[in-house]
Amino acid sequence: MTKWAGSPLAFGSALILVIAWGLSGPAFGYSETWQLVINTGTTIVTFLMVFLIQQSQNKDGEALHLKLDELLIALKGADAGLVDVERLDEDKLLALAAACSARARSQRRKRTRKGRPGRRSAS
Repeated sequence: MTKWAGSPLAFGSALILVIAWGLSGPAFGYSETWQLVINTGTTIVTFLMVFLIQQSQNKDGEALHLKLDELLIALKGADAGLVDVERLDEDKLLALAAACSARARSQRRKRTRKGRPGRRSAS
């Protein structure tokens, strides 16, 4: 359904409906009921599209997480504890983020220390 809703056919169909509605205005005397038809229709379509878009984003997000999980599983030295991390509650996720940041800072310091003794001044 989400693929069809974003297709050129769906856009063309919506465009034809809006043009037909606009052209029918003189026949209905541009009445309030005539205006209410398009207002109600667009409101309903917009409301339903919110759910279609959210469903599509959920599916894309899940697929991305599965791909990242596969990479974590396949890489040697990767922290396998990060697989399915998106399913943790917010407090555990924040704690894990802080631990990862601390580990990254520690690794940067180690690399910096290793690089200093071997350097010679340019003078």
